[in-house]
Amino acid sequence: MSFIELVKARYSVRSFSDKAVEQEKLTYILEAARFAPSACNFQPCLFIVIKDKQSRFSFLEVYDKRWFVGAPVIIAVCCDRSMSWKRRDMKEFGDIDAAIAMDHLTLAAAEQGLGSCWIGAFNEHKARELLKLPDHIEPVAFTPIGYPDCTRPEKHRKAIRETVYENSFKASPDYFS
Repeated sequence: MSFIELVKARYSVRSFSDKAVEQEKLTYILEAARFAPSACNFQPCLFIVIKDKQSRFSFLEVYDKRWFVGAPVIIAVCCDRSMSWKRRDMKEFGDIDAAIAMDHLTLAAAEQGLGSCWIGAFNEHKARELLKLPDHIEPVAFTPIGYPDCTRPEKHRKAIRETVYENSFKASPDYFS
């Protein structure tokens, strides 16, 4: 499968089968996330894998959807704020680094036949508590990982002419005709 085919095939899965995720596949997707680029190569991202059923179900306090905790694996993508790069104006790039890592992780999961769903609307306080995070480590996003128990919905995307500009914010280039 080409990269563009993979990108088009990946979707947010909200229904998972009970089938366990093989350790080799889990290691593969974590390696993909680990090799994601980061600002100045500071590598502030950390990944916490939750596989134990009782532990997963405690995360209902973090994100209260049963399909989330019903997946065989949950991965928390965290950022070590003491390690993340800051621009001169103090814009902190840890969230961007975590987003890149999560994207690598979800695409690698799709390549392996696994489903995922990016979760950003969660209870940070409960997440910190359950993950036992020190103050400088922040949970940025979560994803359940497992075999989909659903069919891929149709993806709707804006036309390329609506999203790409050349040189400045003006009309799209002619080559998108």
